[in-house]
Amino acid sequence: MKIEKKTQPWSFQRILDGEKTFELRLADWQCRPGDILVLREWDAEKKEYTGRIIEKKITYVLKTKDIDFFPKKDIEKYGFQIFSFK
Repeated sequence: MKIEKKTQPWSFQRILDGEKTFELRLADWQCRPGDILVLREWDAEKKEYTGRIIEKKITYVLKTKDIDFFPKKDIEKYGFQIFSFK
């Protein structure tokens, strides 16, 4: 399935450069490994798309509500951090 989402210029460029290899999004929509994420660069000031588009294959999905091995008080105090590695 192809899923289209807006993305901010700072994020778009880092993905394009290969520096950013992850996305953090509100889980108000469904995606699965194998889906194609179509990212369209969005200019928030002009309230329009820039015309630049990237397509990426989703390889892994982690939903934070599925994480139950941290104490709730620690999550409230520290939150989560998401990072990528090679």
